[in-house]
Amino acid sequence: MAKTPVRTVPDLTGYLTHAGHVLETQLSAALAEIGLTLRMQCVLRHALEEERTQIQIAELAYMDKTTMVVTVDALEEAGYAERKPSATDRRARIIAVTPAGAKIAADGQRIVDRVHAEVLDALTASERKPFVDALVDLVDGHLSVPVEAVSVRRARQRTR
Repeated sequence: MAKTPVRTVPDLTGYLTHAGHVLETQLSAALAEIGLTLRMQCVLRHALEEERTQIQIAELAYMDKTTMVVTVDALEEAGYAERKPSATDRRARIIAVTPAGAKIAADGQRIVDRVHAEVLDALTASERKPFVDALVDLVDGHLSVPVEAVSVRRARQRTR
């Protein structure tokens, strides 16, 4: 049996993926207490920052079009947001947050901040700032832009 290759550096992908997944589950459970999903909170927050189209918010929130449509449908059904025509592009729809949506987004942000604080509280006081600074440096620098993956496809073999 072949041996597993020896790691020469820590498994950053594994650590970051696991940490991100667990943090998302914690945030999802906490936001569910007020009837929001993590995606709903994300859309509301981005829509409140400035006037944005569905497509712009989907890009900021790392959502595909279908997921974005379903999320905005749920926000509209709950009375938290509505689609309005863009003043600059009549084909585009702006996500406008209602007063009820602004209130629930503020409640949601307090929950998100609480969960994030709980995570940071798991570190010692002297570890928190360097950890966050290093993470921000990576996200703003080396890990700021995804690389387009080149898919390798094999030519189909013909059968006769």
